Amino acid sequence: MRVSDFDFQLPEHLIAQEPEASRDLSRLLVIDRVKQTLHDTVFARLPDYLAPGDVLVLNNTRVFPARLIGNRLRSGEQPGGRVEIFLVRRVEPLVWEALVRPGKALLPGARAQFAGGKLRAEVIERRELGRRVVRFDAGSDEELDRLIDEIGRTPLPPYIRRDEDDRLDVERYQTIFARERGAIAAPTAGLHFSPRLLESLRARGVEIVEITLHVGYGTFQPVRVERVEDHRVEPEVYSISPGAAARINRALVEKRRILAVGTTTTRALESACRVGAREPGQQPEAGRVAPASLATTDLFIYPGFEFRALGGLITNFHLPRSSLLMLVAAFAGKPLILDAYRHAIEQGYRFYSYGDATLII
Repeated sequence: MRVSDFDFQLPEHLIAQEPEASRDLSRLLVIDRVKQTLHDTVFARLPDYLAPGDVLVLNNTRVFPARLIGNRLRSGEQPGGRVEIFLVRRVEPLVWEALVRPGKALLPGARAQFAGGKLRAEVIERRELGRRVVRFDAGSDEELDRLIDEIGRTPLPPYIRRDEDDRLDVERYQTIFARERGAIAAPTAGLHFSPRLLESLRARGVEIVEITLHVGYGTFQPVRVERVEDHRVEPEVYSISPGAAARINRALVEKRRILAVGTTTTRALESACRVGAREPGQQPEAGRVAPASLATTDLFIYPGFEFRALGGLITNFHLPRSSLLMLVAAFAGKPLILDAYRHAIEQGYRFYSYGDATLII
């Protein structure tokens, strides 16, 4: 399967730069896999398309301010030019893998400071694809997290242009149910939910369950190969409590529909259906979600994938040639998804993180 099969042309003006004034007033494109139809509505009407007994699974990860802006330290501890360290993955206590700018100035041995010296870091290793391993001088991971929360900036995707940190992003690039700190990007399908919408869903009899997948670089890494099958997704951490797993499994036994809010939720659910036996010597339960605590998944979903939990999917519009577009094509079928994207472009839907949404049923 060729990556180029998942390409399309998107006018730049359809890349959303700001969120809607109200979360649940984004547009919603309903994609019916059985009828092969498309229907235009608004996200606040989501309850109209769900049934009592449906289970809506949310990702409650919380974005932390992973962009650190500071200055390189010259010899004599004098501050030099501006640098940026984008935290990607914790390697060990006080040590992170990061993307850096400018790369030529941040080679092993280079040092930087942030917030006038409140926090300092040293580059200790150079890795492929422009990455660095950075050690911080905080006293503990808890102290480091506190300082990052204090001085870091919201890690917006590169297609959202900001001259400086926008305080609106601190609130709106975060779901209203974000609780578990650890993501470097928002699970953007969840950004459309407001308190009143969640209340409407519960009143309709929709069961709401929370799980966690900490969105990392793996969700958004570019597909650099020509054959889809050759792509590899970097591991991300997920957790599903025993209570959440029991509620989802009860719905599966009762043949109620499981709807995932976002591709990250989808990957966590489908990974948890594939982890094998829960106890040594036991057989895995086919089509059941296993509880997990800080498990990792590198599951790559593309057409031909066998879904074991998913019965519906809420997700935004994704980049061309991306692993996320391949995931939705696996669930809805590539021809229908590409038709839906053509329709969305013709109708002026807004794309990507702050854009509009789709409901695939």
